[in-house]
Amino acid sequence: MIYVSESVVIEEWELSEQFTRAQGPGGQNVNKVETAVELRFEAARSPNLPDPVKRRLQRLAGRRWTSDGAVVILSQETRSQSRNREIARDRLADLIRRALVAPKRRVATRPTLASKKRRLKSKALRGQVKALRGRVEGDE
Repeated sequence: MIYVSESVVIEEWELSEQFTRAQGPGGQNVNKVETAVELRFEAARSPNLPDPVKRRLQRLAGRRWTSDGAVVILSQETRSQSRNREIARDRLADLIRRALVAPKRRVATRPTLASKKRRLKSKALRGQVKALRGRVEGDE
């Protein structure tokens, strides 16, 4: 069981883990031991996540979200299978925690009259500076 917050708990039946051989350096160990962990969380079918959270999770997960609605997290940092499992579970919990936070609605505002005047004045000044950069006509 993964405790994400007070209101959200991920059950073990929603998770599936698959172990594979890790990539990269590691000597003989990397060729023999299956230490990399692929954690799969069936997010679309999870009864513990509300629909808005699922939508935000899909956007946050990006490529890790599969077409059948699962989040796949791969961890192969350490040479220990148990440590890689912990890292993958922590990443999943962190991703779900970020999805739980609803973004603030943007309040539309208008620029003040003074800021409009300042902007136009700076544009006019900049235009004058650029106009002075033209070719100089000589009286020779």
